[in-house]
Amino acid sequence: MTYIRHPFSFEEDPSNPIIGHVEMEQPLPCETTIGGSGFYRQAHLALKNGGGLDLVLYHNPFTAAFIYMRETVLDQNLLDLIGIPNSSALAGRKVKLPGQLMMGAERTALIDRATTYLVGAEPIAAIARQRHQQNLAVFPIAREGLKYGVAEALHANYGYYCDEILLDAHHVFDSSVPVYNRKVELGIFKDKDLDKGQKDKIQVAFIADSIASGLVMKEVIARISDRFEYLEHVEVVAPLTTIRGLCRLASAPVASQAKVRVHVFETLLNALPPDYYYSAHIPLPELHIDPVQEQEYRAWWGEDSSGNAIADTACAGYGWSEAFYSPRKQLQMMNAELTSRHGLTIADILLRNVK
Repeated sequence: MTYIRHPFSFEEDPSNPIIGHVEMEQPLPCETTIGGSGFYRQAHLALKNGGGLDLVLYHNPFTAAFIYMRETVLDQNLLDLIGIPNSSALAGRKVKLPGQLMMGAERTALIDRATTYLVGAEPIAAIARQRHQQNLAVFPIAREGLKYGVAEALHANYGYYCDEILLDAHHVFDSSVPVYNRKVELGIFKDKDLDKGQKDKIQVAFIADSIASGLVMKEVIARISDRFEYLEHVEVVAPLTTIRGLCRLASAPVASQAKVRVHVFETLLNALPPDYYYSAHIPLPELHIDPVQEQEYRAWWGEDSSGNAIADTACAGYGWSEAFYSPRKQLQMMNAELTSRHGLTIADILLRNVK
């Protein structure tokens, strides 16, 4: 097996420098139990001062459309939302658009199919098939994780009816936290439907949410481990994941014997200053299972008038939850960041790609 090694170093917090590497194997072809196919690569993140985390990255037509580009027909409603003047002249044209412009119900439908393929691939199948449905539970983190369809994917692939336990965890401002200036508040934890005997049977927890800073996921894993003491595996389905966030998970004290593993769409992301919440693609071909799709993605975003590559700052998530729940707010966030960093809007970039 051939491996690639990607070193990293984050030293914005002088009292806590983060140094380590990610080691990835070459992608392996896979087939899911529902007849799909794709590729996955197993990986491991290791920190210099100790701590590590196992990862699996997946590539199939649906993860690729989510992370890179997909072919679509320009819709009048989307054009109006973006703010294209004389949009009727463009409606009906077949174009390619980046995943950030797949929003609302369309985004939910796509991620549902991508997650079904991911859950059916061998890394999760090897664990799921060895257990009964009462040994698995799904923990979607509101709001984004509710849209991932993990419970549905477990049923589609294995016929399991798994308990689904909703969590509400989110960031709040806290200037005392170095670099990130955020802490986590955990509100709803809907586990009261399960009695102690049922909780004791849960061996595998599937957590659904993306990982930017890792603050939320670290807190959620700790809380689930406290309440479900017989956990053996924590499988985090996190389509958008930054290396910084993974470092926070890798360095967290282990609250139980459960082994934590993170499942990611396509590639790891680069958290951007100043707040390290917006997260862009890393422009290294070896970090992408299909480097050609990354090249196409970067070409679509292009450069600003100063020659800066927009893909280096274009957040893969932008509003994160808003992309699913509020397309209008998603576009507002994208335009605010693009205007601030590059003096361009989505309308500007789209128009120069359809001329």
